[in-house]
Amino acid sequence: MNRIDELAIKTIRIISAEAVQKANSGHPGLPLGSAPMAYTLWAKHLKHNPENSKWIDRDRFVLSAGHGSMLLYSLLNLFGYDLTINDIKNFRQLGSRTPGHPEYGCTDGVETTTGPLGQGVANAVGMAMAETYLAEKFNREGFNIINHYTYALAGDGCMMEGISSEACSLAGTLKLGKLILLYDSNSITIEGSTNLAFKEDVGKRFEAYGWQVLKIENGNDTLAISDAISQAKEEIEKPSLIIVKTLIGYGSPNKQGKASAHGEPLGVDELEATKAFYKWNYKPFEVPKEINNLTIRLKAEGAAKEKQWNEMSGHYQNSFPELFEEFKNWFSDVDYSQRLIGDTDFWKFEKPMATREASGILINRLFTIMPNLIGGSADLAPSNKTNMKNKGDFSSENRTGANLHFGVREHAMSAISNGIQLHGGLRAFASTFFVFTDYMKAGMRLSSIMGLPVTYVLTHDSIGVGEDGPTHEPVEHLAALRSMPGMTVFRPADAKETAVGWYLAVTKNDGPVSLILTRQNLPLYDETGMEALRGAYILKDFSKENDLPDIILMASGSEVELIIKAATVLNQEGIKARVVSVPSFELFEKQEDSYKEYVFPSTIMARLAVEAGTTFGWDRFTGFKGKVIGIDHYGASGKAESLFEAFGFTVENVTAKSKEILKACCI
Repeated sequence: MNRIDELAIKTIRIISAEAVQKANSGHPGLPLGSAPMAYTLWAKHLKHNPENSKWIDRDRFVLSAGHGSMLLYSLLNLFGYDLTINDIKNFRQLGSRTPGHPEYGCTDGVETTTGPLGQGVANAVGMAMAETYLAEKFNREGFNIINHYTYALAGDGCMMEGISSEACSLAGTLKLGKLILLYDSNSITIEGSTNLAFKEDVGKRFEAYGWQVLKIENGNDTLAISDAISQAKEEIEKPSLIIVKTLIGYGSPNKQGKASAHGEPLGVDELEATKAFYKWNYKPFEVPKEINNLTIRLKAEGAAKEKQWNEMSGHYQNSFPELFEEFKNWFSDVDYSQRLIGDTDFWKFEKPMATREASGILINRLFTIMPNLIGGSADLAPSNKTNMKNKGDFSSENRTGANLHFGVREHAMSAISNGIQLHGGLRAFASTFFVFTDYMKAGMRLSSIMGLPVTYVLTHDSIGVGEDGPTHEPVEHLAALRSMPGMTVFRPADAKETAVGWYLAVTKNDGPVSLILTRQNLPLYDETGMEALRGAYILKDFSKENDLPDIILMASGSEVELIIKAATVLNQEGIKARVVSVPSFELFEKQEDSYKEYVFPSTIMARLAVEAGTTFGWDRFTGFKGKVIGIDHYGASGKAESLFEAFGFTVENVTAKSKEILKACCI
């Protein structure tokens, strides 16, 4: 190791420890132990340009062990990204650009939000899948316009989390040779030694997955680390795991190798002792002049790499003008709204059908309009209706397939989809049975936190699943997703509303959309259409023009059919009902007050909501005097029609409840 590299590594270690100490909060152990491997990667191997953190062909770096965020912030500062020492001094402070865990969109150079352990590993798998797919699509002989690696740094905790096993098993199966995972193996967790709960041979596990496994016994041996990274880059048939044995909190005389180095500041005295160990004689947060000169050189090298790529891109454009135009479109936020609105075939349905079936038709229609659509299911594509016809299956043998097969790996699927979306160039969707969002929720939450336009296609949405019973019948799941900030939940009542849901999903660029779809057939209504984008709208009104109804009936999805039938019966008995379809709470909440008053007049207190899920949340629309017919218990095994009848989803029950509400409101 030369003197400048050694000084740079010391700078990363000390600045990180100082920031944690100043904040009196954070994790100094990982930066102190992992600085040599991280710096070696960034300085000797990572293709990036600090002047343009969004360069399309940059290598991606993911800090999966997000608690060690100061390692990443120190790297970003040292390499000349838009992150100053003053930003670092504000580590973990409200409104700063250096939050406690890395946050996508908050800090220049941060590729993804990490912190929940293992999520970053799965994100990296998604990024590597995207690189492989896009390279096959756009590269031509002599023009490797997509040609980069994906790196992730993970710790023992990431390796324990099941999501890493799911994602890395898939990565091995897919032979993602440009995926390289650096494993900071320090054998310490918050509770103490990993021997308490984690004694497996991680290397053998990854070999069984189909990975190349390399081992470095000394985490300070930068030459060995660099050689291992080079060896990993040469292996194109397998992803690579580089196991680097480190000492957590290295250089802290009284804390290194101990659990106390993990998640708490070193302390003033211990920080000074650590500086003495490193012979560090600079003022707090002072970056040595030699490092400033290094930053200038590294920035220039990064800019030169992108310049070279830009020159190649110019020649590529001249040689393949139509392909280059498509390349640009894929990597930009093309507004498909007008094209979709003008495509009459997209909206056309001629018969009643399950909304999952309508979704399947729409996915295939969408692909002809936006060819960068990519996605798949957790081994349920035939049931989810997500297969894109004649578009091939993405595999180690076929990099052109747009149909992704995640296997029975829901947790990893959501995080991998995030990684695909984060990479750029592709529009990702993921699908499973609605009940299995229990497994996906961590990744879906991160989609929401990052504002990623991932589409979740969630079928078999209620007790309509029938014979599969309560384990497969979602009850609380609508309420759970509706409670997630940033997630738009859309439960359509027919095929045309399903088209509106897909329109929303592919034109919305600031967050995920969950499409909640039926297994059972639903009617096709004349009145449904783009009005569904308002989240709630009047589908039918049995009161005379300019008159207010006696009662408002509201529902989403399959239960809209039920309230239409009930409203018809009530009308025959002289009770005028308004039928409101409510496909999305979130969209309706964004409407202007005048529209909300138009749909739900405040003077009409007689209101009834019907939904085959928990009643939680509907009170915002029904008010104090209204009621909800729902399921505040788990389902049962039986024919779907038998379950709906047993649990009160009948015309008779809706009409009876309506009369009870009207009677109570009139007292």
